[in-house]
Amino acid sequence: MTKRNIILAINAGSSSVKVSVYRSEDASKPPIRLAEAQISGLTAPPATLDYKRASQTVCKDQKIEGVDSQESAFEAILDHLTSDHDLRDISDRDSITHACHRVVHGGDAPTAHVIDPATYHRLEELMDLAPLHNAGALSIVKECQKALPKTTNIAYFDSSFHQTIPDATRTYLIDPKIAQRNGLRKYGFHGISYAFITRTVAEYLNKDPEDTTIIALHLGSGASACAIKNGKSLDTSMGLTPLEGLPGATRSGSAEDILNKKSGWKALTGTTDFGHIAGSAAPECQLAFAIVVDRILGFIGSYYVKLDGRVDALVFAGGIGEKGASLRAAIVNKCRCLGFELDEERNAAPIEHVVQDVGREGARHRTLVCRTDEQFEMARSCAGGEHMARVRESAAKL
Repeated sequence: MTKRNIILAINAGSSSVKVSVYRSEDASKPPIRLAEAQISGLTAPPATLDYKRASQTVCKDQKIEGVDSQESAFEAILDHLTSDHDLRDISDRDSITHACHRVVHGGDAPTAHVIDPATYHRLEELMDLAPLHNAGALSIVKECQKALPKTTNIAYFDSSFHQTIPDATRTYLIDPKIAQRNGLRKYGFHGISYAFITRTVAEYLNKDPEDTTIIALHLGSGASACAIKNGKSLDTSMGLTPLEGLPGATRSGSAEDILNKKSGWKALTGTTDFGHIAGSAAPECQLAFAIVVDRILGFIGSYYVKLDGRVDALVFAGGIGEKGASLRAAIVNKCRCLGFELDEERNAAPIEHVVQDVGREGARHRTLVCRTDEQFEMARSCAGGEHMARVRESAAKL
């Protein structure tokens, strides 16, 4: 890109829609965040709006009537952005040049795609593999095409980052013909987050991404782990769908036939709030906390061996990874035998930087927290024109 562009980075969840607005004028420089709007509570109305312009909070938890779907939430956010007279870069809807959509499951696509009818149809076919997210994302894509006819829509896939996983790791032991015909293999997710983590941690360590090897933990209501060797995904905990691997707020982990919404730590404790669970003395909360720690340790140990012990850092990310000091302590204290050690004071301090060291000085390996930003990662890629590079080549693989 060489001209001035206004980019929307859109993340549609099962009960929320988040839109970040960026301006880009130079493809060699990071885009500038202009505003961020999020509507939450779509499944438990009334919905609420949070809105920031640059670093200024304009409104928080503002109730909005008549918004009860991803489509109506996106329309309400568009109206809010275009009616904000202090957001001078968006004079009308035609000012928006690009819309980046986070799509969880992209099948075999190794790169982002400009969304055309064929791409949209293929993503519809993949919807059953990521029902909590793909359905919402596609509904926003359709609404965006209608509301912003002059805007280029681009799909960024969480599964793309993991296309480098070796065959021996991603192959399930089933009839190969059935597997190939039905696309049954490990895909992996949270890839947009892992791309951001890899790039920013490499920068923090003053290394090239291609020389950076880490074990990364994206811990939120959906949780996963990833072994990243020389900047590429070597293995990850999620599989054919996001259900496999670590437990989440409503996902059990490691059992593809369990429902998305009726398991996870909520099934044990009655709450999706892991902060409450971590601080509770209730036996069911202590059990849920111990289960999460146990499962994470299993992946850390496995990945440490796969990486031959040559690890630059253990990286915590996601809402729980960023805010959960007690969870970080429980995990890292069990990993002392591998050379990871926490500094108690650093670990207890607020996470104020994009990458922050919480490890003990002199430990064999670094322990870091990364404030991952999927919105920015999509906008950065779009601003640099990366979505165009191999879109033709990858179309057949989607």
